[in-house]
Amino acid sequence: MTEKLAIDGGTPILKREDYKNWPVLTDDDRRFVNEVLDSGIVAGATGPQAVALQNEWAAFTGAKYCLTTCSGTAALHMGLAAVDVGPGDEVLVPSYTFLATASCVLHQMAIPVFVDIEPRTYTMDPAKIEAAITERTKAIIPVHIQGCPADMDPILEIARKHGLHVIEDACQAHGAKYKGRMCGTMGIVGAFSLNNLKNLCGGEGGLYITNDEDVLRKGDLVRYFGDECNEKTLRQKYNASILGYMYRNQELPAALARGQLAHLDELNGTRIANSEYLSAELGKIPGVIPPHCPEGCKHVYWFYAVRFDPKAAGVDAEPRRFRIAVEKALAKEGVLVGQWQTMPVLAQDVFQSRIGIGKGYPWAINEAQGVTYKYDVNDYPVAKMLCESYTNVHSIHPPNGRELNEKVVAAFQKIFADLDAVMVHADDDVQPGFDGRLYGVG
Repeated sequence: MTEKLAIDGGTPILKREDYKNWPVLTDDDRRFVNEVLDSGIVAGATGPQAVALQNEWAAFTGAKYCLTTCSGTAALHMGLAAVDVGPGDEVLVPSYTFLATASCVLHQMAIPVFVDIEPRTYTMDPAKIEAAITERTKAIIPVHIQGCPADMDPILEIARKHGLHVIEDACQAHGAKYKGRMCGTMGIVGAFSLNNLKNLCGGEGGLYITNDEDVLRKGDLVRYFGDECNEKTLRQKYNASILGYMYRNQELPAALARGQLAHLDELNGTRIANSEYLSAELGKIPGVIPPHCPEGCKHVYWFYAVRFDPKAAGVDAEPRRFRIAVEKALAKEGVLVGQWQTMPVLAQDVFQSRIGIGKGYPWAINEAQGVTYKYDVNDYPVAKMLCESYTNVHSIHPPNGRELNEKVVAAFQKIFADLDAVMVHADDDVQPGFDGRLYGVG
C-alpha cells in the first residue's frame, strides 16, 4: 500500500526548516568586508577590494585581464561594445537563457538572432548555428546554462570560419570547465554574474575577463561613461571618447565576492556531490530525466533542472500538464521546486512586440532593407519542449547535503508511486517555489 500523498491529505516528507539558506558566510567574508569598513574606501574602480578581486579572478580562471562590473549583464554589454557590435549587426544567442543574454544585444542597437538548444545540455546547438548566420552576423553568445558548459569546440570553429567574435555568457558557470578549459576563457570575452543566487556570490556585481588588451581597454571605457583616464595621474579627463555607462562595481560587493572565492572550489564540490547523488537516484524513476554533464566537462550546477516524461512514467497526459501536476505534488511534500525560465526567451513580450530602443528598433534598421525577422516559438522546438517539461529542484546548494537530498529523493519516489492521485490534483491551487531567504534575498 502506497503512503498517502501530502497533496491528498497525507504527511509531508519535508519542512522549510530542513533547508539551509545560501550563501554560506564565513570568517573570510567578514574579514574582507571589515577591511572595507576600516579603510573608509567604499567605491572606485581602483579600490583595493575591486582590484584584488580582479587579480584573484584572473588567476583563478587563467585569464590575462579582469574588470569588476556592477552585473553580469553589464559585462556582456561591455563585451559586445568592445568588439564593435553596433546598429543593425546580428548576434546569435540561444533560445533558452536568461533575458539579459539577448537584451544586452538590444543595448547596442543590434539584433538578437536565436539558435535552438541541444536536448540534453540545454546549451546552444552547434549544428544549428550556421543556418542562422548572415552577412550581418557579428558575434555569437553561447551560454553555459545553469553551470553546464556549452559545446565550445564546434562553436569556436564556426566562429573562426565566419570571422565572428565569441562572447561567453558564463554568468552561471563559475568554475565550470570544458575539456579542461575554464568556461569564460575560450571566447574573446567571458562574462560572470556575482548576484546573490550565483555560485560566486557578491550580493550584486559581475566580472569581465579577456586575454586581449584592446578589448580590456575598450571594455574599461564602456564601464565608466567612456571617460578617458590620464595614464600618469590615473585621474579622469572628463572627456568621453565613446558612449559609455556606469557599470563599475563597489567595494562591499567585491569584498564579499573575495571571501566567497576563497571557498568556491569547496562550495562547488558540495553542489556537484548533491547533484550527482540526485541524478543517480532520480534517474532510476521512470519519467524523471536528470540533468546531463557532457563527457570531459565539469558541470557546477548553479541550479538543478529535471525534466518529466509522462509517457515514460506511464501517464497519458500532455507534458506541460504532467509537469505542473508533479510540481504541485512535490511542493506539498515540502520539496522546493519551480521553473526558472517559463518560456523560450524569444517568446517574451519585448521580442514579440518589438519594443526595444523605441518601438520597432533596432529591427527596423534592417527591415528597411527588406530583411524580415520572425520570433516564432514553434521554430525552436527543443527550447519549447524544455519549458513545458522541466522544473528546478532547490536542494543542491551548500550548506545542504545528503540528509536533505535523501528526503528529496524519498518525496520523488513517493509521488511517482501514486501518479494517479497526482494527476487528480493537477488543477489544485498550489504555487510551487521558494521564499527569497533561501537565496539571500530580503
